[in-house]
Amino acid sequence: MTHGVFHPPTPINEPIKSYAPGTPERASLKERLRSMAAEVVDVPLVIGGREVRTGDTGKAVMPHRHRHVLATYHQAGPKEVAQAIDASETARCEWMSLPWEERAAVFLKAADLLAGPWRDTVNAATMLGQSKTCFQAEIDAACELVDFWRFNVHFMSQLYAEQPQSSPGIWNRLEHRPLDGFVLAITPFNFTSIAGNLPTAPAMLGNTALWKPSSTSILSNHYLMKLLEEAGLPPGVVNFIPGSGPVVGDMCMSDRRLGGVHFTGSTGVFQTIWRTVGENLGHYAQYPRLVGETGGKDFVLALPDSEPQALAVALVRGAFEFQGQKCSAASRAYVPKSLWNDVKDRMAAMIDDIKMGDITDFHNFVGAVIDAKAFKKHRDAIEGTKRDSTAKVVLGGHTDDSEGYFVQPTVIEVADPRHDLMRTELFGPILTVYVYDDARVEETLELCATTSEYALTGAIFGRDRIGLRRAMEALRFAAGNFYINDKPTGAVVGQQPFGGSRASGTNDKAGSILNLTRWISARSIKETFVPPKDYRYPFME
Repeated sequence: MTHGVFHPPTPINEPIKSYAPGTPERASLKERLRSMAAEVVDVPLVIGGREVRTGDTGKAVMPHRHRHVLATYHQAGPKEVAQAIDASETARCEWMSLPWEERAAVFLKAADLLAGPWRDTVNAATMLGQSKTCFQAEIDAACELVDFWRFNVHFMSQLYAEQPQSSPGIWNRLEHRPLDGFVLAITPFNFTSIAGNLPTAPAMLGNTALWKPSSTSILSNHYLMKLLEEAGLPPGVVNFIPGSGPVVGDMCMSDRRLGGVHFTGSTGVFQTIWRTVGENLGHYAQYPRLVGETGGKDFVLALPDSEPQALAVALVRGAFEFQGQKCSAASRAYVPKSLWNDVKDRMAAMIDDIKMGDITDFHNFVGAVIDAKAFKKHRDAIEGTKRDSTAKVVLGGHTDDSEGYFVQPTVIEVADPRHDLMRTELFGPILTVYVYDDARVEETLELCATTSEYALTGAIFGRDRIGLRRAMEALRFAAGNFYINDKPTGAVVGQQPFGGSRASGTNDKAGSILNLTRWISARSIKETFVPPKDYRYPFME
C-alpha cells in the first residue's frame, strides 16, 4: 500500500564514454568483445518467465564477418505466440495493480544495471551483431536506452500528476489506466535502444507486451531481456518471441485482446499492420492504439551562404555513420552550385580518409551493412547509377561482400531533382545530391518539401537569419525533427523528442511524455460528497 506522493530521481542524460586510447572503458570493452566473439549463444524464447526452445532455429552472424556465427536463436510458431498472449494476460492484472513507483523501480534499476555492469555486454553484442562502432554502440545501446528508462519514469510521474480541477463539494480525479489488452512491440535491427524502449514504455504504464525482435539484432536483444529479468521485471510482463513477422504479427492482430502495436520498421510493413487492424476492427474488444515510426528520405538543404566545412562534415556524418542505417540518416541533399565543388572536395578528402572494416578495430569509422539483402539493394542502386545518363557516382561506390557486407560511403549526383534516388529510401551509405542554381532557392525549397512521401528528419544550413526563417517556414511539414546548421541525426531523449509524419509514421515522439500518453486509457472519476436529495431545480419554484 502506498503512503506518500513520490518523486523519482531527476533524470540527466547518461554521459557518453569516449573509448579513447588508454581509457579503462576501451580496455574493458575490447576484452568483452574478445570473449563474446568466442561464444555461440543459444537464444530461447521467454514466455511467462520461462525459457522456451522450439527447435525451429536461425543463425545470427557478424555482418562484417558473415561466416562467423554468434548465436542460434529459436523462433516462435503459432503455439508459442498463443502461449505468449495468454502469459501477458495472466500477468496483466497483478502488474497493473502494482503502485506506479514499484513499476518505476524496475526500470530505474534496469537503467543503473545498463549504465554499470551490463554496459560492456550490451555494447559488445550490438557491435558484433549489428556492426556498430564502439561510439555508435555507446550512444545507442548504452546511453540512449538508459535515457529512455530514466526519462520515461520521469514523464510517467508527470503524466500521473496531470489532474482536473474540482468545484466545491466535488472531487474530480483522472486515473491513467493502462490499455485493456496486450501490446505487440515490433522492433528494428538498427537501434538497440529502440528495441529496449518499444516493449518497456507501455509496460511502465501497467501494460504487458509481446516483444518480436528483428532477427538481425537477436544477440543484443537477448541480453536486454536477461537484463530486465535481473532488474526484477515479473514473468509475463514482457514476453520475448523471435519469429517471422507473418506468424507473430498475424496471430497477435487476429486476437480480440490486442490493445496496441508499438512499431519501428519499414513503411510498407506498418501500412500492412494498419490495414490488417482496420479489417479486424469489429473483432477487437477495443480500438487498438497504433504507434509507428517508419521510413525516411531525410534531407539536408544548404542555402548559398552556408559554411562549407560545417556542411561537408554534417553530410559525411549524417549520411555515413552506422553505414547510413538510421531512420534519420541524410540521404538526399540540395547544394547550391556556388558551393558544390568546394563541398565535394572536402567530402572527398574525408571519404578517402574513412576506414571501413571489422568494428573491433577501433580505427574504423564504418562497418558492414546488416545482411545480404541490404548489401544487394545498395550494390544494385550504385551499379544502376553507372548505367543512368541522369546520375553519376562522384565519390565512393565500391562494394565487397566476400568477407562482410561492405558498401563504401557513396555520393551520387543527379540532374533531375525528382530522380528516383531522391525519393526512394535505400537505408544505406548512399547520399544523393542535387546541385541547384543559387538564384532558385524558393523553387528548391518547394522541391525539397514535396519530392518525398516521407517527413522524418531534415536539416538546413545557412547564416542569414531571414533566409533560415524562410526555409523553416517552407519546410514546416517536411520533417518531424528539424535541424539548423547540424546533421539530421542524433536526437537525444528529453532534448529532441523523435518522430515524423506523412509516410514516416504517427509522430508520437519517442523520448517524451507524448509517447507515453498513447499507452494509457484515462478514466475520469467524479465524487460528490453530499449528493442532492430533491430532484427539483430552483428554476421550477
